[in-house]
Parts: sequence; structure tokens; C-alpha cells
Amino acid sequence: MKVKNSLDQLCVNTIKTLAIDAVQKADSGHPGAPMGLAPVAYTLWTRFLKHNPKNPNWHNRDRFVLSAGHASMLLYSLLHLTGYNLPLEQLKQFRQWESKTPGHPEHSLTPGVETTTGPLGQGLSNSVGMAIAERWLAEYFNKPGYDIVDHYTYVIASDGDMMEGITSEASSLAGHLGLSKLIVMYDDNRISIEGSTDLAFSESVKDRYKAYGWHVQNIDEDADMDDVAEAIKAAQDEKDRPSIIVIHTHIADGSPNMHDTADAHGSPLGEEEVLLTKKNIGWPTEETFFVPEEALNKFRKAIQKGEEQEAEWSMMFDAYTKDYPELAKEWNMFMERDLPEGWEKSLPIFPGDDKPDATRSRSGKVLNAIAPVIPNLVGGSADLAPSTKTYLDDFESISKGKFGGRNLHFGVREHGMGGIVNGMTLHGGLIPYGATFLVFSDYMRPTLRLAAIMEIPSIFVFTHDSIGVGEDGPTHQPVEHFAALRAIPNLLFIRPADGNETAMAWKVALESKDRPVTFAFTRQKLPTIDQEEYGSAEGLTKGAYILSDCEDGKPDIIIMATGSEVTLVLDAAKELEEKDIKVRVVSMPCWNLFEEQDEEYKNHVLPPSITARLAVEAGISMGWYKYIGESGDALTQEQFGASAPGDKVYEESGFTVENIVNRAMKLLKD
Repeated sequence: MKVKNSLDQLCVNTIKTLAIDAVQKADSGHPGAPMGLAPVAYTLWTRFLKHNPKNPNWHNRDRFVLSAGHASMLLYSLLHLTGYNLPLEQLKQFRQWESKTPGHPEHSLTPGVETTTGPLGQGLSNSVGMAIAERWLAEYFNKPGYDIVDHYTYVIASDGDMMEGITSEASSLAGHLGLSKLIVMYDDNRISIEGSTDLAFSESVKDRYKAYGWHVQNIDEDADMDDVAEAIKAAQDEKDRPSIIVIHTHIADGSPNMHDTADAHGSPLGEEEVLLTKKNIGWPTEETFFVPEEALNKFRKAIQKGEEQEAEWSMMFDAYTKDYPELAKEWNMFMERDLPEGWEKSLPIFPGDDKPDATRSRSGKVLNAIAPVIPNLVGGSADLAPSTKTYLDDFESISKGKFGGRNLHFGVREHGMGGIVNGMTLHGGLIPYGATFLVFSDYMRPTLRLAAIMEIPSIFVFTHDSIGVGEDGPTHQPVEHFAALRAIPNLLFIRPADGNETAMAWKVALESKDRPVTFAFTRQKLPTIDQEEYGSAEGLTKGAYILSDCEDGKPDIIIMATGSEVTLVLDAAKELEEKDIKVRVVSMPCWNLFEEQDEEYKNHVLPPSITARLAVEAGISMGWYKYIGESGDALTQEQFGASAPGDKVYEESGFTVENIVNRAMKLLKD
């Protein structure tokens, strides 16, 4: 890309060479994309991006998402040069232990990084969520003369991003909603790891995005930075559609021998080529990580500009606080992800004599009870609201031009939904949730994992949680999914046994601030466990608790269960007690929370001296032996389900009171 101004050229070359030197020093990384994108990113960051390097968390900043996370040195160079707390020494420690410059950008680790990217397509889908959050908050808070929320979400995406399916899902919804403050710059350098993108990718991205309903512009390879600026300005002026700017760049631009080659994608240039490249662009070769003072001064103007922009916004917010004190109070509450005082009083309590109901339905009742008192609770499902019971009955839907609703229709786009929910969470101000069947969490695993890595409190509602789904058969009956979700560090997986545990599960999720929460709710109806007869459902907040116990608290056997199997175990315990067997029933809805309790509590619930232990769960046994020990037994589901009424599938799979009693008796005899 052509650069007309000598100072601009100096600044662009500074970005390029910092990326080259960091990757070369680490002997690992992706130099090509930062080199090709340097003029584009420089134009955006110095002419358009509204941000304050001294306060990376200013609420009304523009969001910048590097969806092409492999080009991380592009972002690190910009953050350092514009004055964020990322010293040059950190660039020299690129990809090293405990540095602030990991191989791919990580949210909360590096100041100014809005989201963790690298798995391609995730960043772009996050950006859709950020753009939705911006529009929702603007509609909720903005008043005449007070544009408290008014910023753009900018994205740099790669060929790889465009190939990933999650990008299609999120982009389709973005076009449908007309997210006009979302601007994507597509780095069309036509190179992937294996070689030319022609090997596997020949569609017209421009036509595809036109079909999605986006505003599409094209910048040829002979363009200059003014052309990029004009395209960004035109995208800003577009009021009805999100924008994508297709920019034809050259990977490893400036390298005599590696430009436009796959070798420059994911490997250092090599010492000889680094020298040749620096000579080619007129750069000093004797010093690495060289930052000309003139260039640094140009970049560092972002500090004063950002401080002035934030100060202007703060003055406006002070005036807003005087004119709209209640809204200002809500603003602060939303941004801290705090909850209204006394909100928990809205949580319903289900009496023991209630008619049986599915925990998905109980969840729906909880949601509709708390939604009026938690105004920033926003969410929806992947075209399954009637089944997941996640529709907020008294509120409107979010639609194009009407973003103030509380119900978000994601369409049949589970993967995109996950990325969008994460983006809404990352933006701040909203408490978002997304819902689908538990078996389809497989489609969302990358987004769930990233939410856990980022330590963000996204909420995911999964229903139809077991072989109890019945007639839909094994394709829709989760078996391995409990174990799969429990395997993700920093992810809470909660499988409640009834309505009251469901209410407590929502309490845990809403009060979480540093990790995502997933629920597993039933399709089949379950009785409500009488809290006056058994233990209080508040025990869920500790992960596992004693639901029923023998009189002297010295059981012969401990039977553990989660979800729909808990009531089966309670019934089995009564039969065992009639046989003079002392039984303790433990509900274990969330293993993660239980592991966080102190040893005294864990030993109180599961005394080491009681070795006769039986676990009952309609999923694979993986993980249970930690709690039942080598001498224990697990009644679990080790094969896929079958198509039949749910009760019949349970019976044929051995999940009956009679089988639980027999296995407990055998365990005691052995």
C-alpha cells in the first residue's frame, strides 16, 4: 500500500520492524500479516480510533478487535507506540514466560486488548456482540444532548476468519440487525499457511457480505492510506448497515524475498531476510527494536487526544448525572456488573407440594421473575426459546432499529451465539445469556473455553440434558457432555435437581464476575424436593450438600447424584432405610463449587471413613471416581441413548429405584 507522507512512512515502518524484530527474537510468530497491515492499522489508530491509552477501560472508547489474532505483534506495537502500559521491554519478551505479549492477544492480561483472539472467527463474532451491546445501552441511556454511549467497534479480520463458520453465523445476524457502528477491515492478502487461498477458498467475500446485508467497499492494492481513511469515513456515515472494507494487501510487505509467500505467514523471516528487509525500506540495520523519536511523538499524540476525549465525556456525564440521577446510578451499577439491592427477593420459592415440572420450565419462571428487577439481563436462544423457556414474556425483542428489547433471537446459530454472548459480556453493561439444547454445546465448545480463559461471566442455558429427552433419540440425548463441560477449567457447570436448586443456580450465575456459568436443565418433569423435609437448596451454592441423612449422621452408605437422578436416589434411600440401612443422600449439582470449599466442609459432606459410595448420573462415569473411590460404584450411562419415551429409556438404561437399591445392597455386601 502506498504511503505519501514521509512521517507516515516512518511510522508505518516502525510498526513493521517492531513486529519483525519481536518475531525474530522469539524465533516464533507471524510477521507477514503485521507487515502488510501496518498502513491500514496506522490509519485507523491515528486518524479515527477513539481511545485513551492512560485509561484502557474508559466506557465510551471505540472497541478494536484483532480477530486475526496471529498478527498479535501488530496490536502490541500499536499499544506500545500509542502509550499504553506496555513497555518496549515487553515487546522484546514476545511469546516468553510471564510476558504481557503472548502469542495471541489475551483479554485482561495486556492493557488495551479487548478480547482473546487466535481461534479464527471468534474475534469477529465477539465484535458483533460488542456492537449489539453498544446499541442497546445507547437506547437505554442516551437522552437529547447526552450521547453517553456513542462509539464504534472496529475489527481487522483475515482470510482465515472469513473461512471459519462462526464468522458466517455472526455476520449474518449482524446484517439482519443492521449494526451500523460495526466496521470490519478484511485483510485480503490471499495467503494461508498451506499456500495461496486459491487452494481452498474462491468465493467472493464482497458478494457474500452484500447478501448478508452489509455495506461493502473495496480497496485495491495500488491504493494509499487516504483511500483507507475515505473508506472508514464512508463506513462511519453508513447508518443502516454494518460495513466491511475489503483491503488487498501484500503479506510481508517490504520483504524482498518473502512477500506474498506462505513462508511469511507463520515463521520468522530469518536473520538474513530481516537485514534485507530493513535495507529495502531504508531502516537502520545495526539496532533492533528501533523506535525513531519523531515517529514515537506522532503516535504518543494519542495520549493527549484520548485524555481530552474522555474529559469531555466525563463533563457530559457529570451534567447527565444532575439531570438524570437515577439513570446515572443505573449506569454505574451496570458497568460494575452489580445487581440491584434486594434483587434476590424476586427469586421464586417452589413448595414441595407443587406439581412436577421440568427444570427448564422452572428456569423460565425464575428468569421471568428476576427480569423486571434486573433491567440489563438480556438474552435469547438459537431458535429454541419455546423449548429452552428463555423468552422474557413482558419484554420486546431486539430488532433492526429497535435495540431496547430484552429478547435476542440468535437464529439457528449456536456457535455464533456463543461468540456474540461473549462479546456482549466483554463490552460491559449487560448481563447476557444464550440458550440451546445441551447436546449442541458441542457446537459452542470453543466459545465456552474462551469465556473461561478470559474469566468473563457469560451465562449459557442448556436444556434437554439427558436420555430423558426420549423420542428424539441419541442424536439429541447428551451422554458425554457433563464430563466435557466439567473438564473446562474455570467454567461452572450446574445441573440442578428441581426448581429451588434452579433458582439457586441462577443466583450463582448472576453473582459471578470472573467466570462463565453453564446450566443443564431437564425436558422431563421432576417433583419439587420439599425443603422442609430435606436440605435447603441454598446448599447448591457450595456445589454439593447433604440432602437427607440418617438420624445419627453416621451412614452405612453415601449415594450421590445430580439433576433428575436426585429424586430417584431419594426414593431409593427410603426403601433402603426400610431395610435398616442408614443412607446419606448428597446432591452434587456443581463439582467446581464443591472443590472450592474447605476440607472441613468437604469431609463433612463426604466423610473419608465412609467408603461405601454410589454415584447415580445419566452421563458417562468420567470424574465420578474421585468422589466414590476405588471401592465405590457408579450407575451411569456409558453408551448412547435410544429413541423411545424418556421414561422407557431411563428404565432400560437401569435408572430405576429398584436398580439403585440393588446396587447399593451389593456394594454393602462387597
